[in-house]
Amino acid sequence: MIAIVFIVAIGLLIGGASLFGVQVPASTAAAVPWWALASVLAAFVGFFAGGIYVGAALALLSLLAGFGLSDRPFWNFIGEMIWNPSTNFVLVSVPLFLLMGEIMLRAGLSERLYRAMNVWMGRLPGGLLHTNIVSCGVFSAVAGSSVATAATMGSVALPYFEKSHYPPKLVLGSLAAGGALGNLIPPGITFIIYGLLTETSVGALYLAAVGPSILVIVLFLAVILYYSWKLKLHGDAGGAKPTAAQRLASLSDLVPTALLIALVLGTIYAGWATPTESAALGVAGSLVLALVDRKLQWKMLAESMHATARTTSMIALILFGAYFLNYILSSLGIPQMLAKFLTELPFPGWVVMLVIIGFYIAMGTFMEGMAMVITTIPLVFPVVTALGYDPIWFGVVITMLVEIAMISPPDGTVLYVLQGMRRQPGPITDVFSGVMPFMLVYMLAIVVLMVFPAIALWLPSVAM
Repeated sequence: MIAIVFIVAIGLLIGGASLFGVQVPASTAAAVPWWALASVLAAFVGFFAGGIYVGAALALLSLLAGFGLSDRPFWNFIGEMIWNPSTNFVLVSVPLFLLMGEIMLRAGLSERLYRAMNVWMGRLPGGLLHTNIVSCGVFSAVAGSSVATAATMGSVALPYFEKSHYPPKLVLGSLAAGGALGNLIPPGITFIIYGLLTETSVGALYLAAVGPSILVIVLFLAVILYYSWKLKLHGDAGGAKPTAAQRLASLSDLVPTALLIALVLGTIYAGWATPTESAALGVAGSLVLALVDRKLQWKMLAESMHATARTTSMIALILFGAYFLNYILSSLGIPQMLAKFLTELPFPGWVVMLVIIGFYIAMGTFMEGMAMVITTIPLVFPVVTALGYDPIWFGVVITMLVEIAMISPPDGTVLYVLQGMRRQPGPITDVFSGVMPFMLVYMLAIVVLMVFPAIALWLPSVAM
């Protein structure tokens, strides 16, 4: 539905632009006919609708576009195109952050985190729901992945709700929303990919994400407070109230996660380590903590490495296919054509930016978030910079849009992860309807960020 509304809006926008005499640049249009671009787009949609693996779809689409639209011998440069991103030092941090999250999950550190948060927040109105959001937010500061955050905290949290009075839709919605914080809160992997594609400082992106992360968490907690008041969710009133001594004792369960956050983010913000080096420190720290808790076993380590290798391979194949496609499109001048066309529209820059945001929200209803970023940033980034928007600010916005995509029905990855983890049977529409209020306030956060860009840009401006 969102995609259909967006397509209609785009048609009205372009139709209105044509009334004002705005035309596609003639030289580029002659070199690449619109019917040819439409054919490539149709093939793109067809591949994804057919369920072809994203990496394979991008590579096949690149070959079709290269042979059909270009007369250059691009096949002579395929090896170089793939080699350049695969040897980038920044990209090494992706499997390291994933491995750290896998070790934390299997070492039981995430369960200790959730238990401690519940001691402090469990008796608030909607207490366990608040615990979901805050625990996911804290875990995101070491995981760097939305799927990892949702899977890890979902496996820990769902047993707490099996005999509770909380509506299943709201429980699943809060966990999905909490999982959506995985990429936004540093050290999110999307920032690394965005920085690699646009040559933007990853450290500056991490600093810029602090303010928006707090904004989104506050909005999520506000949604829970509203539903707690509306549905009269009075927290865990049936349990014994924790004493002051119990609250203080629970802080020991937060120590492992706090140490990892200090080790990973502290070294980045202090300028002592690059994101890649801090990721390696995080893996070493998680191994030490697992060893201290006597959870470090060869089987656990092998399972963590296997899961990390699987996810890393998926990301790498998508990245290589996207680099191949981007090379073909750039050689045809398509990004320049798109940038020129959109910047010449008789509308303010913020209107064009809203169109771009709508484009990503619509695409997120049927496309995986990471693939969406990798395939579209080289096209959209020149448009955004031509409109005068800050690349760091846009990096935060695009990451937020990716997170919305990951909780957007009907194809949000996080939604299916949580549905698969349910021990009590129920339709996936429970997850869809439960996440909608959180998705709407997430969109509101992007609007707030457009009106007040200093929320993202102030901290990098004073720290760097």
